[in-house]
Amino acid sequence: MIKRIKIELIYFIIIMLILATIQHSDLLHSPFARTGLMLEKGNYFHPLLWTFPIYAVIGLLRLLVSFLLRLKNRAA
Repeated sequence: MIKRIKIELIYFIIIMLILATIQHSDLLHSPFARTGLMLEKGNYFHPLLWTFPIYAVIGLLRLLVSFLLRLKNRAA
């Protein structure tokens, strides 16, 4: 169970980093400046608000594929 939570946390962090890189291209050039701007404005939960819906959609797609594969294997 702990291993599964760690894997899902890694997926979440990867999605968050990809979204941050897509939305804020200056993050690659000056990550400390971008982090400083985030701390100045006080929007600590901003990355989580964008990441969670994407993670949820990807999770639903993974569940759907898993269910369809299980049905396929049961029928065969």
